[in-house]
Amino acid sequence: MLYLLGKAYFHTFLRLFSSHIVLLSIGILTTWILSWILLPRLWHRLPHDHGKALVPGGELSKGKPTGAGIILSLVSLVVMVFVIPPDWSVWGVIATLMAAMYFGYADDASNVPWGQLKKGLLDFACSLAAAFCVCHGEATPIWMPFFKGTILLSPYVYIPCATMILWLSINAMNCSDGVDGLAGSLGLISLLSLAALLYLVLGYKPVADYLLLPHYPDSAKWAIMAATVAGSFGGYLWYNAEPSKVLMGDAGSRMLGLAIGVAVLATGNPLLILVFAPMVLANGGTGLVKILLLRLFHKLGFDTTPTNRLPPEKAAEQLVIIKEMHKVRFPLHDHCRKNLGWTNAQVLMRFVLIQSLLIPFLFALFTKVR
Repeated sequence: MLYLLGKAYFHTFLRLFSSHIVLLSIGILTTWILSWILLPRLWHRLPHDHGKALVPGGELSKGKPTGAGIILSLVSLVVMVFVIPPDWSVWGVIATLMAAMYFGYADDASNVPWGQLKKGLLDFACSLAAAFCVCHGEATPIWMPFFKGTILLSPYVYIPCATMILWLSINAMNCSDGVDGLAGSLGLISLLSLAALLYLVLGYKPVADYLLLPHYPDSAKWAIMAATVAGSFGGYLWYNAEPSKVLMGDAGSRMLGLAIGVAVLATGNPLLILVFAPMVLANGGTGLVKILLLRLFHKLGFDTTPTNRLPPEKAAEQLVIIKEMHKVRFPLHDHCRKNLGWTNAQVLMRFVLIQSLLIPFLFALFTKVR
């Protein structure tokens, strides 16, 4: 809306609204302020967390307002109406963000938590729709690390691969939401870094040419979307800092994970999910891998019972790989708290530091070694 206003009145001061950097700045600052103002005024209307009996410290979240993602997403939606230039693919993705939020909020508000299969299928549907919107259902060029040039992928290859990346991003972020401020902080770093890449590198031809990367004139629109969503989580983190007063719930973590995945796809390199969300994947994604491997071994006839629950004679016969998997708790932040004795504040600070340092290093590796 503001972009069209700037174009219509280009010969006045309103032309500022035709600048993508101005729209990006308005988006991130407005959602940040609105979330900060609205959250304490509305969170009494949210459902309350039931606590997690099997999670270390999980009882501390019992009774807190949860599902704040619905407030953050609606704030983001209203602001994006004003700051994002017209583009049906971007708005199609925004619709999937709202859908992911709604499904997550319905789970937050339910007295009986939804089953993994139901949530997984809904995440898959949102991921599939978002992947289609990003590529328009057409063949899509992508660039890869370690070699120059681009590869043109058929939509029949791109959409399934993109869908799985988005599904992984959603669920890895959801699994990371277990320590006050952790998921929001890691997501904020990822989204702001991706917004910078989309606007300053891929959206700016001289820099893209210097780094031998493709130039995407429309990437600024995706940068505005990423920054606007990031702003809303900035306001949320003000109240989610330990000891938290409100939780984002599945409504927030699922939308945040999908937003990160979409921003990665918009860069044209799906593998950048490893660069811009390394600790999200290490924390939550590895847990998904562990579950899949244990289920595979179980179907193959091996005993996957936790080693400490087996009699000594059966524990000695268990596969070494299964024993080793059971030694590490997932999500990884639970292992750090339970097995390594880290406090919540140490988990948050160390995970944030590692991700902040890894992003520039991995990006340089992915772009310069080609």
